[in-house]
Amino acid sequence: MGLFQKKESAPVYTFLVGGQAGDGAREAGTNLARLVAGMGYEVFISVEYPSLIRGGHNFARFSFSAEKITGDYQALDAIVALNEETIRLHLPELKKDGKIFADARDAAKFPGAFGLPVVEAAKAVGAPPIARAALALGAVCACYGIDLKKLTAIFEEIFQDKAGKNIELATDGFDYFKENYQPVAPIALLKKSNKKIIDGNEALAEGMIAGGLKNYFAYPMTPSSSILHYLAKRAHDKNLKVIQPENEIAAVNMALGSIYAGARTATGSSAGGFALMLEAMAFAGIAELPIVVADSQRASTSTGVPTRVGQGDLDFVRHLPGEFPRVVLAPGDPEEAFLLGGAAMNLAWKYQTPVVVLLDKYLSENAVAIDLPYNKVTAEEIKLGDGPNYRRYQLSADGVSPLAFPGQKDTVVKINSYEHDEAGWITDRPDLTKAMTEKRFAKMSGIIKERDKSEAIKIYGDKNSDNVVLFWGSVKSPLLEALKHTRRPFKAVQVVWLEPLADGQLTKILKQAKKVVGVESNFTGQLAGLIREKTGVAITNKILKYDSLPFEPMDLAKQLDAFFR
Repeated sequence: MGLFQKKESAPVYTFLVGGQAGDGAREAGTNLARLVAGMGYEVFISVEYPSLIRGGHNFARFSFSAEKITGDYQALDAIVALNEETIRLHLPELKKDGKIFADARDAAKFPGAFGLPVVEAAKAVGAPPIARAALALGAVCACYGIDLKKLTAIFEEIFQDKAGKNIELATDGFDYFKENYQPVAPIALLKKSNKKIIDGNEALAEGMIAGGLKNYFAYPMTPSSSILHYLAKRAHDKNLKVIQPENEIAAVNMALGSIYAGARTATGSSAGGFALMLEAMAFAGIAELPIVVADSQRASTSTGVPTRVGQGDLDFVRHLPGEFPRVVLAPGDPEEAFLLGGAAMNLAWKYQTPVVVLLDKYLSENAVAIDLPYNKVTAEEIKLGDGPNYRRYQLSADGVSPLAFPGQKDTVVKINSYEHDEAGWITDRPDLTKAMTEKRFAKMSGIIKERDKSEAIKIYGDKNSDNVVLFWGSVKSPLLEALKHTRRPFKAVQVVWLEPLADGQLTKILKQAKKVVGVESNFTGQLAGLIREKTGVAITNKILKYDSLPFEPMDLAKQLDAFFR
């Protein structure tokens, strides 16, 4: 039985591919993960890079198992190093029997490492330096008994008619390893799999498309940028308009204009860029424009640590200026990002109000092998109106007025940022101000019904336990992995709808609990603060991480064991 064959309790293995910026380490690591995923394994890929224009250490780390895996582990079974720095930085993480694949000059400094002619071979075949990673991947295939054809097929898919040099180098690496080293126990083929490797931003984009997205306007800001990049790639085949204007203020106002014209539209940014959108978000609130905004958080404050993990924006996005209905959703993994991307589009247009989807770097850029549930998301019908008697803000019991758009025959559609009457004309009359405020908030009844029929709160682990762990967003990934390693079971409660909060359901859970701990990637425990505000229940015990790195499953399991001992 091979080391990696499925057992009753499937082990987890972790590989890392690292190098200098421009070495193609992240791409190589992702390709290696794709290779393993194609053999039927569950994979979780995390990427790391510094906030630099050039240089810095880049890597992709992926954990895989025959069973479902939701996060990656720090302890490494293999390091594929495209420079010496990678070995020195990650050697403390390498397991006792872990393997190192590196250029011969670097490997010579580390006893037991597999030395390969990485640099020399790339020069010999006239390949660009970035292609040398292919040789290392070929050697990995030889070491672990992976069919080289599976790797070459990935290169052909990515590079098409330009894959020749990569295939040649991969073959050289495969042959060199076979001639000079002994392979280890093989990674067994479980089954053929065509699951797509997709990260949270890509999944969110796919969900918004399934929910009827037509236009996307955004200015790049890590870690939200890849939503823009991904949608730009899909623009032609999905009939989208994707535009990068000069800044975030322009992006959000273009989005509002597009919505006024009748197109389902979204934008996205991170905290600093989202801050520039606040005036426009308030405009959307009073004008009842159904905008969807993705805020992918980053670590620390202001520019902060742009390429690292943090959950510091919850209080900020909940408290948009002014009083109007708003929805804040927080997916915890790519599948939820897809589903909530579609839900956000439908909620915004059904209730004509802003919806924010709150992500972070860990969710936005880390990836899993998954088949997205496209059958669960469609663009829902909305209430429409027209004609000479059309009133954009017609008072209604549910607070939702019929929508119409410029260009419809005999229909005047007037909006502005002032308070207004039913036709959209400016007013400062106290009675109309009161009536319009109540009209907008009448929507909350419908929104709450939508919340209650969705999975606003999810429960994992022992659902009967009176020991409760509360979390939100991407903490889900390492926490569910930590569940596999804790000494005793507990109830893990994920809060998906942050605004409006399912306060009744949470109050019941918390009042029945013996011990409660909140787990968040911030300093102040913002979910705990929100729950206290809405339920009156104080969560005094917290496991908080704010060093810009994500929780690691084994370390988190130890912290939970210490609390629930």
